[in-house]
Amino acid sequence: MRLERILQVSANKVGHKNPINKTFQKKNNYFTENQTITKVPTVLKTYCLQPISEELTLTGKGEDLQWKKADLLSDFGYPWDGKNDIKSVSFKAVHSKKWVYALFEVHVDNVKTYVSNNNKTEVINSDRVEMFFRRDDRLAPYYCLEIDAMGRVFDYEAEYHRKFNTQWSWPAQQLLVHTHQTKNDYTVEIALSKDSLTSLGLLQGTRIQAGLFRGECEELKGDIASMKWISWLAPDSPTPDFHIPSSFGELILED
Repeated sequence: MRLERILQVSANKVGHKNPINKTFQKKNNYFTENQTITKVPTVLKTYCLQPISEELTLTGKGEDLQWKKADLLSDFGYPWDGKNDIKSVSFKAVHSKKWVYALFEVHVDNVKTYVSNNNKTEVINSDRVEMFFRRDDRLAPYYCLEIDAMGRVFDYEAEYHRKFNTQWSWPAQQLLVHTHQTKNDYTVEIALSKDSLTSLGLLQGTRIQAGLFRGECEELKGDIASMKWISWLAPDSPTPDFHIPSSFGELILED
């Protein structure tokens, strides 16, 4: 399949911009129907990363004891279905002197992963977790990591709105990913070097502007996936789209 068609499937059939003719109102950081969305949140949602003194050992299982120091983020929801606290995905993160570590734990009835030529773009037709990073709300540029249960990484650079450079890759040796999968669960451990975050202009003092998401693959027929979209907050859009300023919050690195 040509890359252009893959990305069109992702945008129009699989995800981030489905034609849903509904209006919404905000409730507990998620949207329910009845009122058209008009305002971008003025206060960013935050998550605090606790410091660790030693580097984590990544196995894909999230079993290093230092993960116990991390705050648990579990209030993910389906913004466009008006459902929150779904408990199917959770997130933790900590940081050391040189690295930022992230852990996603996903619970699903049956993990669905598309594999053909093992190209990184196949991730967009698979159940996956996502981390987006930006310098500021202009999204010019911003950077995306989409990671499936097999540990494949679809990394790309983008500019608003939805201008994707899929030839871009995260700086070499500065991104580590380990995963572990069972039939009904998968875990993704991620390590991002602070050097790479700084060089990309993303680590600003003790803050990183980021978005945390999951693409839930409900059905997979060949290379066509049916997706539902899970977010840590409610983006300011009546249709599914994470590639907008209001999908981002802040990760704060504690001392």
